[in-house]
Amino acid sequence: MRFIDTNIFLRYLTKDDPVKAAACYALFQRLEQGSEQATTSETIIAEVVYVLSARSHYGLGGTEIRARLTPLLVLRGLRIAHKRTYLRALDLYATYAALDFEDALTISHMERTGITDLYSYDTDFDQVPSVIRRDPAP
Repeated sequence: MRFIDTNIFLRYLTKDDPVKAAACYALFQRLEQGSEQATTSETIIAEVVYVLSARSHYGLGGTEIRARLTPLLVLRGLRIAHKRTYLRALDLYATYAALDFEDALTISHMERTGITDLYSYDTDFDQVPSVIRRDPAP
């Protein structure tokens, strides 16, 4: 098994370098077919989302990022611990425009573990009905 870095996802998704994009496409095809297995991490997924996002270089919105990244995350040969957590975070990110991906990932982890209360000063969490945001009491 091998580890996939951020730039592999980005070269494939953006196709900004046709030669590298083709090589990445071939890798993702092998993962889809199950002839190869690889893994990645939460940090890599978050970085891919950030680079693609409106806050960064490519300027894509949450819905577009979810549409591009989800097919890669569900590949048969891509092994990621808590894969459903990342897929749920992409759904939240696409649904709540004020959330950044890291906040959506936080909510997804909370849902997975059954936690509803969150200490935070970030009022963007207030728009998500499943989250009860609290300021820490002095």
